[in-house]
Amino acid sequence: MSDRLLRLSVVDELAAVIRAQILDGKLRPGTPLREQGLSDRFDVSRHTLRAALRLLASEGLVRVEPNRGAHVPVLDPQALRALFELRTALELEAAQLALERNAGRLPRPVHDALAALVSRCEATSARWRDIARAHEGFHNTLVEASASPRIVRAYGQLAGELRLFLVQLRPTWPLARMAPHHTELVSRLEAGDLAALRRHLADGLDAVTSEVEPVSDRTEHVVRSEAD
Repeated sequence: MSDRLLRLSVVDELAAVIRAQILDGKLRPGTPLREQGLSDRFDVSRHTLRAALRLLASEGLVRVEPNRGAHVPVLDPQALRALFELRTALELEAAQLALERNAGRLPRPVHDALAALVSRCEATSARWRDIARAHEGFHNTLVEASASPRIVRAYGQLAGELRLFLVQLRPTWPLARMAPHHTELVSRLEAGDLAALRRHLADGLDAVTSEVEPVSDRTEHVVRSEAD
C-alpha cells in the first residue's frame, strides 16, 4: 500500500509541474510533450509520465493522440467561437436566475469571489496561474449562484477548455484590465444589464481569436523542471 501511494504522489507531483507550466504559458498551445525527453528530464519512468499526462488529459490541458503522442491543445478560432456560444448561453441564464432569486442582487459568494480576484490581481507576487484560478473561481461562483444543478454540471464540463482559453488570453489581455473589467461586470449585472455579460465574454473571445497563430508557426518550448 505504501509503495502504491508513493507512485501516485509522484504522478500527482509531475502533473502539477506540467500543469503549472501550461497555465503559466511556459508550455504554449501546440507544444509537443515528448515522452523520452520528459521522462529523462524528470527522472521518471514512461509509465509514470503517461499516467501524469492522462491525468492532465482528463482536465483538458493535454491531448494524447494514438501514434502522435501528447501535446498542449490549441483552441483555434472556430473551436473558440463554438466554446463561447455555449459558455455565453450558460452564463447568461445562470446570471439571470441568480438575479431573479436574489431580488436583483448577486449573492454574497459572487461578491466574495470578485474580491478574491481583485486581491489576486493587485498582489505584486501574483503569478498568472493564481490569477487564472481566481478568475475561474469568480465565473464558477456566478454560475453556481443560479442554483441550477444542470447548468452547473454543464458548465463544469467546459473547465479544461476554459483554462486553455485563459492560457491563450494571457499574451493579449493586460493584467491591469482584469480586476476593473470584472468589477464593472458585477455592477452592470446588478443594474439589470444582462447584455454586459455577453459583451464581457465577447471581449475576451475577440482578444484571443485576433491573435491565434497556426500551430505550424509556433516555436517549440522545452519543459523545465521548475514549477514556477
